[in-house]
Amino acid sequence: MSEGGFESLYPFLYAKDSDVAAVLAEVRRSTEEKAQEIVELRRTMAERYGDLLVECAEAMARSFAAGGRLFTFGNGGSSSDAQAVTQLFCCPAPGYRPLPAISLTNDIAVVTALSNDVGFEVVFARQIAAWGRGGDIALGLSTSGGSANVLRAFDEASRRGLLTVGFAGYQGGKMAEAGTIDYLFVVPSSSVHRIQEAQTTAYHVLWELTQRALAAAPA
Repeated sequence: MSEGGFESLYPFLYAKDSDVAAVLAEVRRSTEEKAQEIVELRRTMAERYGDLLVECAEAMARSFAAGGRLFTFGNGGSSSDAQAVTQLFCCPAPGYRPLPAISLTNDIAVVTALSNDVGFEVVFARQIAAWGRGGDIALGLSTSGGSANVLRAFDEASRRGLLTVGFAGYQGGKMAEAGTIDYLFVVPSSSVHRIQEAQTTAYHVLWELTQRALAAAPA
């Protein structure tokens, strides 16, 4: 981002005659504004997707109970979220059931080999093709909803009979149009920061609901 872009976001840092009290007041106002924005987004997500999260969690629980595995993927910050989802399901806090989960962003040798030899758009789809089987779960994240490699992975997962779960922002982008995602949760925001914060809340809720669904299932 250009210096002018930063100045428009944080004008108090660029004031020539800084008033410390005024700067602190502006920092507080900005922080409160962002906090209120994410609170409202989480409320909107709960109202819009509460029932769908329960339905998705029950479907995921059935998959896990039948021996299914979870594959997660995304780019950049969404790659970090994909790894966080894997950790959440695979290595939960004591008292929760560990579930088989793999992040397709973790093996840098595979990612770079596919990127170099074939193309970056296939780095997740080729792994789904190699590892995925009907009844597994493919969970992808994209703030824009338009990441080509995420869309290709959903194409492959849907073709192979995996349960598909997506997280997007804005209006859902191409993920909302793909027709290959069984459960899509769209954060209605144009701020990447707020989108990822709300997605984090949503996939933690999804994990907890999945755990509850598994615990409630007959042995």
